[in-house]
Amino acid sequence: MPNKDHGPSIKDPELYEELRKEGESKEKAARIANAAAAEGRSAVGRRGGKAEPYEEWTKEELEERARELGIEGRSQMTKDELIDALRNH
Repeated sequence: MPNKDHGPSIKDPELYEELRKEGESKEKAARIANAAAAEGRSAVGRRGGKAEPYEEWTKEELEERARELGIEGRSQMTKDELIDALRNH
């Protein structure tokens, strides 16, 4: 059972907590948990993600994604800092 109450916006809190422990961002964990609640975990698992890991992105691609998400200070961050910021925003 999940330790925290994430409110009504998280439809599968157990899966959400598992994903956060694995290092997924709050946004990604919520997206996956809610899709799993709506469609079933096996359907979401079969579909899977298609994006490459952040480590394989260029610094410019990481900065663009950070800009889309409104992460401040991104232009001063190193590639590793951008990856951390994107995973933990």
